[in-house]
Amino acid sequence: MPDSRHVILDTGFGRGERLAAARAGGRTLHYIAVLATLPPAEAIEDAGLRAAWPTAVPGLHRLVLDGGRTTFDILLGDVDAGIGELAARVDAFFVPAPVSSLRALARLAVPDARLTAVDGDDAWRRALRAAGFSWDDTAAQNGWLQARYTSRKPQPPRPAPPVRSAIVIGAGLAGSAACERLCARGWQVTVIERHAEAASEASGNRAGIFMPLLSRDDNIPTRLTRAAYLYALRHWQRLGGLSPGGVPMLGAQCGVLQLARDAEHAALQQEVAAQWRYPEEFVRWIDAAAAANLLGSSTPHGAWLFGQGGWANPASICRASLDACGTRLHRVFHAEALRLERRGDAWHALDANGRTLASAARVIVANGAGALHLPQTAPLPLYTMRGQVTHVAAQRFAALPLVVCREAYMTPPVDGIVSVGATYDKDADRALRAASQQENLARAVEILGEARVPAGLPLEGRVGLRCMAPDRLPLVGPLPDFDAAGQPERLRDVDRQPNLHALLGYASRGLIWAPLAAELLACQLEDEAPPLEASLVAALDPARFLLKERKRNRAQTVAILPKP
Repeated sequence: MPDSRHVILDTGFGRGERLAAARAGGRTLHYIAVLATLPPAEAIEDAGLRAAWPTAVPGLHRLVLDGGRTTFDILLGDVDAGIGELAARVDAFFVPAPVSSLRALARLAVPDARLTAVDGDDAWRRALRAAGFSWDDTAAQNGWLQARYTSRKPQPPRPAPPVRSAIVIGAGLAGSAACERLCARGWQVTVIERHAEAASEASGNRAGIFMPLLSRDDNIPTRLTRAAYLYALRHWQRLGGLSPGGVPMLGAQCGVLQLARDAEHAALQQEVAAQWRYPEEFVRWIDAAAAANLLGSSTPHGAWLFGQGGWANPASICRASLDACGTRLHRVFHAEALRLERRGDAWHALDANGRTLASAARVIVANGAGALHLPQTAPLPLYTMRGQVTHVAAQRFAALPLVVCREAYMTPPVDGIVSVGATYDKDADRALRAASQQENLARAVEILGEARVPAGLPLEGRVGLRCMAPDRLPLVGPLPDFDAAGQPERLRDVDRQPNLHALLGYASRGLIWAPLAAELLACQLEDEAPPLEASLVAALDPARFLLKERKRNRAQTVAILPKP
């Protein structure tokens, strides 16, 4: 399948006229706009685009338009820094105002890429030429320059299209999202699941909550979680949307109230909301009186209110994702891949008896804690944490109109059941424990008061094992070859296991990690521009731990060497 994508980078946007003209061409389009500020939705001419317009928070926002034919990325923040964070092969540039990052921009250009730039003084023209763009004397008209990229150091040729076949191990949130994103790009996928149904392990809770993460310094985990949260909201809408009735997916954007732990935390919440000037639909800080009004109980401090947040049933999302794959997906359920073998150019997944369950060009390991037992992924520093959720019949528990969380979370009733949890225990016991139930209910009492949390509730709930990495971030991308020689110092120099990839370590945020991580991996396999900035992609690379370990070993070796 030849690559027919046309990639345009625009450092302005206006009312969307240039995007509209590019979409009208009928070709497969990837349009990237790097903007300092987001135009208000009402300024956008196209009604469909206006309806999909993102929330005005920093970072990269990916919109999918025209039934998947158009990918529209908006990178919001400092324009020059944003250009440096992009990874793309750009066919055409539009630069309506001078930028200082021309060399970073030129790094993205394919041979003979076209540039339309505002004309300027001699210094601006010299900078354009120094970056590798050239034009003749007739190319400047009406204040614009029409140039071509003619540098002798263009991007390397685009790799040949991949063989579009894959085995996905695991049909939980990670694996089902990977199946959907690959099948949407024309891949033939086999998903192997050891249970009879999807979402039977860590993805099997009745209700998970979705909300972003905020911090004073807007650090990498905050940026990643924000991007994943907003992408998930848009992705679920494309799959048909969440509804309390469960069609096609069970859930509700009822809002999430994150109560402050104490007075100091309340002050931090208020400071962060004011410092970053988030739109109210993303988050707003409310005082104790307003929080108590929503909670139905007095509370001593204020709270963040995430109006777009809520709860969802993970299994219904997994089913919708797999159903969206259509005939491109082959399901092998009630079978466990215990060994992976590479023979020639193909991977083979084998069961305990050595029987081949599936063969394909690539394998994506997305089975959570099961990855601890595969030889290729066992060296990863993954571990599990037990999480017990308590289930309470709604008539015996204070009904809530929205999700509430502090040290614990509580959901509105889902099919008559309120979920309270979840514990973080350092063991793998899958049996319900009275001690864990008491821990959950004690936290509920701290939030709601004793009058709203009855005593003597039966021991009912569910236990799951979260798969986690030391930095609590997922592992997304090609797996390192742990046996390779050498001492690489950069991620790009790490030897990788051929055509073997990971979607692991989602911890307790699998609901929001799964869609974005699957999109990122699909982009890596197809050599498309990723849905995240380069620094955030690097923060998810499965090889990051190998580099840290080898750097630590080198430092220890240097420390014990005798001084000359």
